[in-house]
Amino acid sequence: MVYTLTAVLSVVVVLTVELLWLRTGVLRTARFWLAMIIVLAFQVPVDGWLTKLSHPVVRYAPADMTGWRFPWDIPVEDFAFGFGMVTLTILVWVRLGRRAGEDPS
Repeated sequence: MVYTLTAVLSVVVVLTVELLWLRTGVLRTARFWLAMIIVLAFQVPVDGWLTKLSHPVVRYAPADMTGWRFPWDIPVEDFAFGFGMVTLTILVWVRLGRRAGEDPS
């Protein structure tokens, strides 16, 4: 379950960094959640194509994950990693913009 644990840990770390250190408030904005919907709109078809069980481009070790796949054949862990990666990028971008005295919106 290494992949599963790492995916969950990535979300926990990003949320902890936001709540205890960066404190941007981004997670409370409609813009952030709209951005996440846009990311999912692209992630689902691309990840679905890459991980389709009938002809996978990317293969996962079954012992390293839950085996839950939704929608189509996308491992649920991929959504956690995607959320963590995109969220951390947005949080750092906003934080650096505020340090530079710019309005990040």
